[in-house]
Amino acid sequence: MSTPTRFVATQSVLTLDTRHPDVIRAMNDVHDMHRLVMSGHRGWVPDGETDARAQMGVLSAWTVNLRTQTLTLITQARVTPDWTPVPRAALLEAPHLISIDQTIKAGDTYTFRAFINPIRSVMPTAGPKKGQRGRRMASTSPHHAAEWFTQRLQAHGEPPIGPSSIKRIGADADPARITTTMLPPLVSSAKKGLKVVRAEVRGQLTVTDPATFAHTLTEGVGKARSYGVGLVLVRK
Repeated sequence: MSTPTRFVATQSVLTLDTRHPDVIRAMNDVHDMHRLVMSGHRGWVPDGETDARAQMGVLSAWTVNLRTQTLTLITQARVTPDWTPVPRAALLEAPHLISIDQTIKAGDTYTFRAFINPIRSVMPTAGPKKGQRGRRMASTSPHHAAEWFTQRLQAHGEPPIGPSSIKRIGADADPARITTTMLPPLVSSAKKGLKVVRAEVRGQLTVTDPATFAHTLTEGVGKARSYGVGLVLVRK
């Protein structure tokens, strides 16, 4: 029988004005958004540390509503942030902090929302050579993004590492009841050619491996986690 596992983190919700210059820059350059996210987590790690985000477990995701001129930024970390570096004029509301300390057990069911970077490996049509790796390609359709996520589902009794060394998430779901929406890709004016494809996946998950699921919530899922993907949000 699986042992229950605790998940502890601090989440923040920032409601930002898309008309503010700092917010405009963050929307249009992934590195500016990264700097905005990390500005709330200064002091916990010495300046210059290349893995500061990973050390603090910082994950983030954001969406925009142009009709209301609002950018909603959600962050999560092992440490408590301080959002005073964000200009007050950029904030439509005071930052909302949520302390999470919950016990995860096998069989628990959660409604989830995940922000992913669905990258798949495509082998050459001529047939792969021994030891050859496939070319990494972004999945730009909801169908392929949903497929990417369902490959990481973990049925009861399955190991946390699946075929092709895919890291599973410690929970299972009915693929037919998962909805997927493609989000605007993340780009950078400073690094030409950088493009991070994003998708938002929603549905219901049932925990099958508490330790692996807690690790997924803490560390995120997939690649490009410095760039605002990988965050999995859950609620009962």
